[in-house]
Amino acid sequence: ESGDPQRTAFLLRKGWTLYSVTPLYRFSRGRLKDYARLLSAAMAAERHRGLAVQVGEELDTRVALSSLPDLQGSEQDPPALLVQLSSRSRASSKNSEDKVLWSGCFCCVYGDDLSVNMPEDFTCLPLFLASGAETYTSIVGRWFQKTFDCSFRRLAISPLSLSWMVAMWAGCKVDRAASAVELVFSVPRLSHPLDISYAIHPEDAKALWDTVQKTPGEITQEEVDVFMDCLYSHFHRHFKIHLSATTLVKVSTAIAQAHCDGIVKILHSQYLSGVLMLLTELAISQIQ
Repeated sequence: ESGDPQRTAFLLRKGWTLYSVTPLYRFSRGRLKDYARLLSAAMAAERHRGLAVQVGEELDTRVALSSLPDLQGSEQDPPALLVQLSSRSRASSKNSEDKVLWSGCFCCVYGDDLSVNMPEDFTCLPLFLASGAETYTSIVGRWFQKTFDCSFRRLAISPLSLSWMVAMWAGCKVDRAASAVELVFSVPRLSHPLDISYAIHPEDAKALWDTVQKTPGEITQEEVDVFMDCLYSHFHRHFKIHLSATTLVKVSTAIAQAHCDGIVKILHSQYLSGVLMLLTELAISQIQ
C-alpha cells in the first residue's frame, strides 16, 4: 500500500500512457527547481516555434518537478518523480488555481534487481506514465533525453502479460461492489476489425481463481494458463467460438484496466503499489 493516499490520488481513475526509460545520467534530486526552470525555457522555445499552444486565450505555462517518496516499493527504490505542466489565464485572478495541462510520473516500484546494480552516476526510474496531450509528452521526453542521456520507448503490453493481469486482479478482494471482469479479444485476419467482449461477474471470476491457485500469495504460469483455459472453455460451450484463436487486447477489473497499446487506468488505491510493481517489471524487461 502507498504511504499517503492524498499524495498519490492523482494516479487513480485516469488514463496513463506507459513508457520504459533507460537510467538517467547525473540526475540530482537537489536540482529539481533548476530542472523546472530549464524545462520551462524549453517549453517557451517550442511555443515560439508555434508548438504546444492552447488556442483561445493567453496562458502562462508553469513547470513543477517534485519527489514522491510515497511511490517507493522498497528502500532500494529511488523516490518517484512527478512532472506537471499547469496553466493560468493571464486574465484570471492571482488566487485562482492553476489548471493541470499534463502530468508525467517516473517511478521504480520494487525494481530492486536493477537499482542495486546501478552505477553511482545513474538513477533508475524505468517506468514513465504520461497523461495529457502527446505534444507535451514529446517536448518533456526530448528534454529529458537530451539532459540525462536516456531513452524513452512506448511500453506495449503483450497478451501474455494481460492474461497475468486479469488472473491476478480477479483474485483480489475489494471493499465496494466490484465491476465486472471484462476481457476484450481482437479477431485476426478479417477485412474489418472485430472485437469480442467477454464479461464475467467479479464473484464468479474470483471463485474460479481461488479454485485454480494452489498457494495463496504465489502465482505460476501454469495457474494463469488453467484460469484462461477455463474461461475459454466456458465461452466455447455457450457461443461455439474458440477465443484461443483470437488476441487478448484489453482487460478490465475493479483493480485496474490495461490495453495492449500500453494505456492503463488504476482504479483502486489499495492495489496501487501492486499494479505499479507489475508495470515496473514490464518496463525493466524492455530495457534490459
